Amino acid sequence: MDRLDREILAQLQADGRLSLTDLAARVGLTVSPAHRRVRDLERSGTISGYRAIVDPQALGLGFEALIFVTMQQEDHDTVRAFEEAVAAIPSVLLAQRLFGDPD
Repeated sequence: MDRLDREILAQLQADGRLSLTDLAARVGLTVSPAHRRVRDLERSGTISGYRAIVDPQALGLGFEALIFVTMQQEDHDTVRAFEEAVAAIPSVLLAQRLFGDPD
C-alpha cells in the first residue's frame, strides 16, 4: 500500500459515494488506474464494504441507551450465547465487551 492507496482510502472514507471520475481527479490519477486501485483494495479486503449512515431520528429512533449487564454465569458457552443474542437484535448498533464489573 502506497501513498496513493492511502489517499484513495481517505477520500472514500470522507465520501463513499464519490464517482470514480471524481475520486481519480482528487488523487491525481486517470479513471482507469484509480478504478484498478479501488478494485484491488476491495479484493484484498482493505475495503470491506460501503454503508449508508442513517439518521436515527428519521427512523423514529429518538433515543440511545447505554446498558451494562452483569452475567450470573460467565462460562464460555453462556457468554457466547448472550453475544449472539445481542448481535441478532436489529436495533443494537454497537455492543462492546468490558472485562471486570459489570461484565
